[in-house]
Amino acid sequence: MTTLACFGAGRIGRIHAGNAAAHPGTTLKYLVDPMAGPEAEAVAASCGAALVSDDRVFEDPAVDGIIIASSTDSHADLLSRAAQAGKAVFCEKPISLDFRLTRQVAAEVEAAGIPCLMGFQRRYDTSFRQVRERIASGVSGPVEQIVMFSRDPSPPPGSYVRTSGGMFRDSSIHDVDMARFLLDEPITRVFAVGSNLISDEIRAAGDVDTLTITLVTGSGRMAQVVACRRGPMGYDQRLEVLCSREVLTVANQPVSTMSITTAEGTLAAPPENYFLERFRQAYAAEMAAFIALIRDGTQPLAGIRDGLEAQRLVEAAQLSARTGRAIDLTPDWSPEP
Repeated sequence: MTTLACFGAGRIGRIHAGNAAAHPGTTLKYLVDPMAGPEAEAVAASCGAALVSDDRVFEDPAVDGIIIASSTDSHADLLSRAAQAGKAVFCEKPISLDFRLTRQVAAEVEAAGIPCLMGFQRRYDTSFRQVRERIASGVSGPVEQIVMFSRDPSPPPGSYVRTSGGMFRDSSIHDVDMARFLLDEPITRVFAVGSNLISDEIRAAGDVDTLTITLVTGSGRMAQVVACRRGPMGYDQRLEVLCSREVLTVANQPVSTMSITTAEGTLAAPPENYFLERFRQAYAAEMAAFIALIRDGTQPLAGIRDGLEAQRLVEAAQLSARTGRAIDLTPDWSPEP
């Protein structure tokens, strides 16, 4: 039996806790949430978990691994404590909003040698993985250009923006991670532009709501991220990869594949409502991967180093957007002076 504990009972915590509790041969023993109330109690009850303090989790030798799905500002400390306690960890991104602390904690996790999976769930999505596997097979030929569209149904409130890390660190980090996953070659230049076209509340919080990021590898291959906090069509998550022999695409996943056709035209279902619904399968698959990592050492598709490198790219993108210049990345580049 694999025994887990989950930190966080919010929207992503509920998903991870539920997937952990439902996995065969796994028990979710504990749920930790400093804002514990009726919602956290309901999550705990549905998963058969006890609501406890964080100390209880780290002191219990029966806990094999922890899931960090709590607020962003708690990630670094929990990762560090997991490293000290020798417990496997599944951590949502980003590691920290302080890049110096991100590097420090990543080093601690690597030095401790604990199993670690970072929550880049798109790597576990069936369609995105098929693109990666087809590229890796050589059938498509070398990748030349990638374009990703990433648009939310509606803007988040300013309060969320101020604590989550903003559009670059909280949202576009997924896109740049997917660019790394598909290019499979170091990115050496980043250029980004950000604007406020939608939300005065996001502007007041010091963030942008519309952005474009261009990533270039040393050989000249390119990936472009086109992102916005508002999608008139709903949650818009598309990918196109231009290879030398094929073009690979991932379209939006509709709520239903049924369409209605009349003399006036065809009516189709909209895309899945938001990321929780769109990546339902991917979240279950990455939890299964975390449990396999604990049980038999099967290496995850994203580890602590991927979390560090994806954040390094969005830090460069944010700096580029702020200064209006391209950022050239050496292996040891850091946003710190």
